Amino acid sequence: MKTSSVIAVILGGGRGTRLFPLTDHRSKPAVPVGGKYRLVDIPISNCLNSDIRRIYVLTQFNSASLNRHIKNTYNFDVFSSGFVDILAAEQTPDNTGWFQGTADAVRQSLHHMENHEHDHVLILSGDQLYQMDYQKMLDRHIENDADLTVATIPVTANDATGFGIMKTNKEGTIENFVEKPSADELEKWKSKVPEKYSKEGKDYLASMGIYIFNREVLKKLFSDNPGATDFGKE
Repeated sequence: MKTSSVIAVILGGGRGTRLFPLTDHRSKPAVPVGGKYRLVDIPISNCLNSDIRRIYVLTQFNSASLNRHIKNTYNFDVFSSGFVDILAAEQTPDNTGWFQGTADAVRQSLHHMENHEHDHVLILSGDQLYQMDYQKMLDRHIENDADLTVATIPVTANDATGFGIMKTNKEGTIENFVEKPSADELEKWKSKVPEKYSKEGKDYLASMGIYIFNREVLKKLFSDNPGATDFGKE
């Protein structure tokens, strides 16, 4: 599919209390990694290597160093339609509060995205370490005529209690979702996974916090659920 039909949104994260003292004066995506790089460079690099060049980074807490890093690192030429833009939490006549969660951050920033032609919205976390070709995920999303596609990773029962777990059918369609299930209810949350993962006891599909929404579906979900604030929990 044409990656020009996609806008990527990278979430700047919350207060980052679990990474103190690294996040005393910076947001999680601004934490240094590998010398001169920051965590936010991981999803941005994945986007650029997937030929996705229209990227918004949503920021809120301790964002000065993150904003400075993005401004100094990502500069597209004036003839390019690509960009890496920062969207900071802001008060408006319609909303006087901060971002209340991942979904609320995207909802409040949606009007900026409407300035650009797009059919799909790719939503990413700004504080994870991984390498991924989003093009393959986008292709699968289109092939299945899906409204929403969620990237997952197979995990063991020991790890499953710390993640959002999805139950899928054999076609890969999501049937149900639970946030951090208890150990005694795990059995019913097993999904069919490739044999190599099943042999390792990785029978549970954990959400990676990576979503592809059809543009109109996302807008309708926000309209129908005005109180929803978080993708992972709601």
